[in-house]
Amino acid sequence: MKFFQFNIFLVLGLLSFNLKAQQNPGKLPVFQDTLSRISVNVVNATSDVQKLELNGKFVKTLVEALKTPNSYAFPFDSLKNISVIKSPDQAFRILSWYVQLENGTYRYYGAIQMNTKSGPLKLYPLIDQTENIGDPNILTNNQKWYGARYYEIVPITSGNRLPYYVLLGWKGNTQMTTKKVIEILSFDKDNVIFGAPVFEGKELKGKNRMIFEYAKSNAMTLKTDQKAGLIVFDHLASFDPEIKDKFEYFGSDGTFDGFKVIGGKLKLQEDITLNNDPDANDELYADPKKNVKPIRKF
Repeated sequence: MKFFQFNIFLVLGLLSFNLKAQQNPGKLPVFQDTLSRISVNVVNATSDVQKLELNGKFVKTLVEALKTPNSYAFPFDSLKNISVIKSPDQAFRILSWYVQLENGTYRYYGAIQMNTKSGPLKLYPLIDQTENIGDPNILTNNQKWYGARYYEIVPITSGNRLPYYVLLGWKGNTQMTTKKVIEILSFDKDNVIFGAPVFEGKELKGKNRMIFEYAKSNAMTLKTDQKAGLIVFDHLASFDPEIKDKFEYFGSDGTFDGFKVIGGKLKLQEDITLNNDPDANDELYADPKKNVKPIRKF
């Protein structure tokens, strides 16, 4: 009888949860359709004034959408120009995007939405201050953000604590160069902190974030390799050995470096060898011959 009562309570609980999750079922898709149209109009606008005006409308509409109950669970996956990524621990998600201006530069926009379950919206707007940040190595916050379009979040654990997150991002720069960044995100009560001296290696003491700059005509790998337990990236070098400070002449030299998490720090590993491309299911695989359980590297 007790088991039967438990099952009844479980079913009722699940029904209650599903009803909450389905509140306003048509509201968020409608918001998404509106946002998608505005986003396309931003890209197709013929002047910076039009682009920024339309983007302002996009921001206001997005905030209204996020105020909808249970918006955190809505993926916004039809917004092709917007990156929406959740932290693996489901603590928050980051929405980020950019507007390319007529002179070939970029402005970045974004927000961190905390997972408050069914509670009120808790949102940190990200205000791009790239032009006003004289030293790109300084610690900043969400009001003074070194803008980027993020595409991956790696939580770094140390013991039983979760001290920070590694963000991998793309940062279009000028008509000549592109940048990618390894940004460090942490939370101190209600404060957002970008940057931290967690990098260890040659010439990396005091480094709060990694910024890679290279020729716009080239591409650069910056990703996690789950099999190796590394954040891997192309080693950049000048195409002309005599030109060492003009990044429009920089590109991959065919070798790779990486960062390995050791003791809560990102330890530089130089000239590493990459095997096959990582697969999302690699960490779930255990070799029966070795009788070894799979180990999560991050």
